[in-house]
Amino acid sequence: MTTLQIFDSALCCSTGVCGVEVDQDLARFAADLDWIRRNGAQVERFNLAQEPMVFVNQPTVKAALERLGQSGLPLTLVNGELQCSGRYPSRDELAAWIGALPAKPAIRQETAALLQRSSTAACCSPAKGTSGESGGCC
Repeated sequence: MTTLQIFDSALCCSTGVCGVEVDQDLARFAADLDWIRRNGAQVERFNLAQEPMVFVNQPTVKAALERLGQSGLPLTLVNGELQCSGRYPSRDELAAWIGALPAKPAIRQETAALLQRSSTAACCSPAKGTSGESGGCC
């Protein structure tokens, strides 16, 4: 089993939905981590504000922080090896690291049925309005 360890900068929460503005990168990454867990990876996430000793006691992270400073955060280790620093990895990168196929967006059955109906319906309706004008968009 592949183990991913994420070392975040000092955050109030890891989801990005705290405060008045949503951090889109954090929200996307939280969803990506949920997906990667469902595909068999073990994920551990550490926050500098709440767990500073984990950063100090992990030699790869400590060395990266000494070299890069806080700009090196977030850091991503895969099976103990540094894979990414200074940004959150994409879902495709995560998938490659655990040997999974990248996820395609899922379309719910209701949405698929609506799309099917829309693609077979004509844009312009041949129906006439109540005052005799042609209906539809044309």
